[in-house]
Amino acid sequence: MGRPVRLGLACLAIATTLIAAVWAWLGSPIPMPPGGLTAGEKLYCISYAPFRGLQTPFDPNTYIPAAQIEEDLTQLAKLSECVRIYSADQGLEQVAPIAQKLGLKVLQGFWISNNAAKTAIQMEAAIDLANRYPGTIRALVVGNEVLLRGDMSATDLAATIRAVKARVKVPVTYADVWEFWLRSRDVAAAVDFITIHILPYWEDVPIATRQAGAHVGLIRRQMADAFAGKEVIIGEVGWPSAGRMREGALPSPANQARVIQDVLALAKRDKVHVNVIEAFDQPWKRALEGTVGGHWGFFRDADRAQKFEWGEAVSDHPHWKLQAAGGIAFALIVFGAAWAGRRSDQVPLPLWLAVTGNAVAGGLLIGWTVANVPIESLYVSGWLRSLAFAAVAVAAPIAVSVAMMRGTPLPRFSRLLGPAAERARDPLARLIGGIMIATMLLALIVALGLVFDPRYRDFPFAPLTAAAVPLLLHSLLMPRPSGLRGAAELGGAVILALSVPYILLNETLANWHSLWVCAALTAIAFSLAQVRDAQS
Repeated sequence: MGRPVRLGLACLAIATTLIAAVWAWLGSPIPMPPGGLTAGEKLYCISYAPFRGLQTPFDPNTYIPAAQIEEDLTQLAKLSECVRIYSADQGLEQVAPIAQKLGLKVLQGFWISNNAAKTAIQMEAAIDLANRYPGTIRALVVGNEVLLRGDMSATDLAATIRAVKARVKVPVTYADVWEFWLRSRDVAAAVDFITIHILPYWEDVPIATRQAGAHVGLIRRQMADAFAGKEVIIGEVGWPSAGRMREGALPSPANQARVIQDVLALAKRDKVHVNVIEAFDQPWKRALEGTVGGHWGFFRDADRAQKFEWGEAVSDHPHWKLQAAGGIAFALIVFGAAWAGRRSDQVPLPLWLAVTGNAVAGGLLIGWTVANVPIESLYVSGWLRSLAFAAVAVAAPIAVSVAMMRGTPLPRFSRLLGPAAERARDPLARLIGGIMIATMLLALIVALGLVFDPRYRDFPFAPLTAAAVPLLLHSLLMPRPSGLRGAAELGGAVILALSVPYILLNETLANWHSLWVCAALTAIAFSLAQVRDAQS
């Protein structure tokens, strides 16, 4: 076995070892602090929406059958004493009678919107349910976050609450983000008890996981002091298991488990009633809040499986062994393609190290990329975008490794899209040039989205990095032609370079999703700026 072969095998061994080690670290279960429920205990209440898969409340023709609701409530009865619902139509009017049969209580809400006629229909339906099932309905919740959305004034809302109270015998409340209670004392005076929402992830200054439980406790005590003499319950508290990071607030399965268990420990200590949001993941919410909106459930939507067990360690990557195996297989493909595409058996060490970098970047991030495709894809446009990212993440490490072994430079875009007589004829040059164009376009979509409409945008750091690393290494190691730079390449590089500082400042340095994406965008901008024409 010659030295070049031994060198390549050594680099392959390093790459596969790194991939296996990093995935083992990523997949390690994270211990949970004491908290949650003990044997025989149940939640005070949990938010419940019955919509599954493509079902959505935005479709006026949606009506959830009783059998589907009963299946869900049978599952939830093992976890919670009660369910909180937010409207009284589209099949949700069946919740109270089914809950009565199963021994569950209900926090019955009705939806107040800026459409007075629809609000009146909702209100009448909820009042009727409260009067028919007074032993099942714990309280009537007159609207949800109406003041936050601006759908009704505080004066009109207080009057609506008093009108409902006059017609029912169950307690009556209203639910909103905690700050809006402090601004609306008339509403507080009208209700029987205060129902506040505390969502640390969505605070104006997002709260990191380790401080979330303490933050909830602090706000609850402030509200209890502000409204002394009235019970203050937490009507919504929870944490997402997937989605974009907000400053230091990271959605993940382990963080979701930790926050919920920290809050429940607080509730036990302070004897506070807590409603957890929510029972099942709701895919339809992704249209409103991005990926993160659809992943607040205690149970997954697709298989209705529970995401974590009380007190047990939680892995953020439970399928890490499969992802590691796939990554190692991908590294083998990268090395195999590089070896097959070499011009000479005498491959210098820097080239083998570059191939190692490509294989490690791809091998580590392909599994992450594939796992995120169904999580981050919504509608046809979202799937096309995610699949395009996955395609460049797979293609770049392989094709660029071969190009580096063959000494093939990145062609200017004009050599791919210009007049036929001037186009590059080398299929490999056309391939890596096409990958470069696709990567630039995807990077621009990411950068401009995070600049102009960032609140619900994901950070596709995994596929972006798998594509950016090979292009960066190619730019650093390959001799550059002496021709002119291309206008399109320079324009893309400038836009990316200008976007990065704004994204960093807007997302703050606490957001490692943002830091990672900005590093990838910078690498792509640098690579674009290095592209020159092969002819002077």
